[in-house]
Amino acid sequence: MEEPQRTRSHTVNTTASSFAENFSTTSSSFAYDREFLRTLPGLLIVAEIVLGLLVWTLIAGTEYFRVPAFGWVMFVAVFYWVLTVFFLIIYITMTYTRIPQVPWTTVGLCFNGSAFLFYLSAAVVDATSVSPERDSHNFNSWAASSFFAFLVTICYAGNTYFSFIAWRSRTIQ
Repeated sequence: MEEPQRTRSHTVNTTASSFAENFSTTSSSFAYDREFLRTLPGLLIVAEIVLGLLVWTLIAGTEYFRVPAFGWVMFVAVFYWVLTVFFLIIYITMTYTRIPQVPWTTVGLCFNGSAFLFYLSAAVVDATSVSPERDSHNFNSWAASSFFAFLVTICYAGNTYFSFIAWRSRTIQ
């Protein structure tokens, strides 16, 4: 009765150690695309992250909850900022090559297109909500956030264009 238990134990240990060996060899060979940040889409993503951070920090540093429209701007800015950071990590680490089942060109086009549309609406709402009469000590921050929101919108429009070109060239093939 003891002999079969030893066999099972030995088999489990062998499997566990081979798993550990495979895991350590595959996890140590991460791909890293150093050139991505030198491309125009890579530079646009970095600009989206920096400018998007400015948008939501300029609003978050004020009493934005007094103006309900700024809640929408905050939602759009933070939501797309987090997703853009996520996509930057995916592109730099070349994770898209490890998950070929995902249609990355379509995902990129949908993401950038939706970010452009939602950021455009948030920038317009931000601009129309800025008024010196409303709250004078928050005016400069809100005006600056409106300016940067329009810049982020332009960056997402550029990335939408590049995503569309990549998507169209992929669907033609």
